[in-house]
Amino acid sequence: MTETDLQGQNADPSKPADAYVEPAIVRRPSRISWIWLVPLVAALVGATLLVRDWLERGPQIVITFQTAQGLEVGKTQVRYKDVTVGTVSHIELSEDWGSVEVTADIDKHAEELASQGARFWVVRPRMSFSGVSGLGTLLSGAYIEADLPAGAVEGMLPTQTHFRGLETPPEITTDRSGTHFMLDAANLGSLDVGSPVYFRYIKVGQVIGYQLDPTGIDVDIQIFVEAPYDRFVTTSARFWDASGIDLTIGAEGLTLRTQSLLSIALGGVAFEPFGEGDEARADNNTAFPLYASETAARAVPDSVVLPVRMRFDQSIRGLSVGAGVDFKGLKLGEVTAITLDYDIEQRRFYALVDANLYPRRLGPVYETAERYARDELHARNLFEPMIENGLRAQLRTSNLLTGQLYVVIDTFPDAKAVALNDGAEPFAIPTIPGELTQLQQRLSGILTKIEAFPIDEIGQSAERLLAETTRMIQRLDKQVAPEAQAMLRQGTQALLEIQRLLATDAPLMINSEQALQEMTRAARSLRNLADYLQTHPDALIRGR
Repeated sequence: MTETDLQGQNADPSKPADAYVEPAIVRRPSRISWIWLVPLVAALVGATLLVRDWLERGPQIVITFQTAQGLEVGKTQVRYKDVTVGTVSHIELSEDWGSVEVTADIDKHAEELASQGARFWVVRPRMSFSGVSGLGTLLSGAYIEADLPAGAVEGMLPTQTHFRGLETPPEITTDRSGTHFMLDAANLGSLDVGSPVYFRYIKVGQVIGYQLDPTGIDVDIQIFVEAPYDRFVTTSARFWDASGIDLTIGAEGLTLRTQSLLSIALGGVAFEPFGEGDEARADNNTAFPLYASETAARAVPDSVVLPVRMRFDQSIRGLSVGAGVDFKGLKLGEVTAITLDYDIEQRRFYALVDANLYPRRLGPVYETAERYARDELHARNLFEPMIENGLRAQLRTSNLLTGQLYVVIDTFPDAKAVALNDGAEPFAIPTIPGELTQLQQRLSGILTKIEAFPIDEIGQSAERLLAETTRMIQRLDKQVAPEAQAMLRQGTQALLEIQRLLATDAPLMINSEQALQEMTRAARSLRNLADYLQTHPDALIRGR
């Protein structure tokens, strides 16, 4: 329909054509106002910020501690190598109220902390034998330190969000290069976590943990040796307890040795390779035995062990497991067990002492016996000929102050012959009483002989002898004593007469003096005559 048609339709024939008026066009206003763009833009910006915050936000982890001492929401930091990588955002009690669950928000760039094997602990001031740590927290407050396991940075470990926090800082962190080893010891002794490990008196590591083995017999001690010293731990290395002071008295005199003052307080472990220098380096977590002393570690390894048994019919007080078994002054073995048994026939108890002997310590003797043995050498082949020649075991005192005993195997020619128990295991070595027991037996024999003396008859004889002696003394007093007194008086008078005769003014002494003078003059005349005759011998014929 054109504009003309419209005009035709709207034209009124009764009105002139110029009186027609074109109708007005009315337009409706828009429903959307430009003012709504402001909130839309704000919402878009907020969403963008939220998305960016979500994209940049790291993981959230939960760490369980025994207590929340020193931790505060929004203030306590999570650090790795003293770099802040997160903040504690929530702290609450666990469901059983036995611990505290600390929630921490980790930064995006440190999301590797949420890896399996990561360790967390609270750093606060601590004092121990190994030193003082965490003094910086006195001003800054406590914080949570993290330690990443190997392979976490490369993303090789699975993700973990719940961790059990350590109550004490670990002795060794993962970033320290070195090697872990295991030591098997009979007991822990004075060792503790933090005890040093020495190599040639240089501290090269430390003890990082210990625990009983599943059997409860030995103690497994974990040590860490730092690089590059860990390359000296070879397959032939031997470790020994270097705790305290090693005081020995030998032919050289008094010897005092210790690794350091720290080893006296904390204990310590020392090691040394004993090979030729071409041994392979020990792998991580290799197990080594821990010897009780350096002397034991340096001893020749006892590859051949001969178990023996000894029966003692005396008290074994002072003998303990580990006591030495000596042969001609050489420590041939050690006591391994002490038990009691009962002899039904004799109705008495006796002690069974088991010991391990190391025949290689005999040197050429063992080599000769091994060469002549038809098959594998046993204790029976080695000791039976010696027993026939008087080989016996005996208890002796090693320390008079403590009363400690040890076993001596030696040849006693006067020992009584014994019948060998063929086929018995372990091989039995006959025994003889110890020196103290022999002394007691001798004293007992002397007392028995004394008791067998006729004491009553001897007493009666002695009483009769005493009576006869008393009568004889009375007779002497009544008869012999007066006569002896008279003889003494006569002797005294004779001595007085002799004294008067020998006085200087006595006639006898004066006459004797004159006679001596005459004899002197006569002798002088004879001497003159002899001299004249010697000069004039013819005067004997012709005269003077």
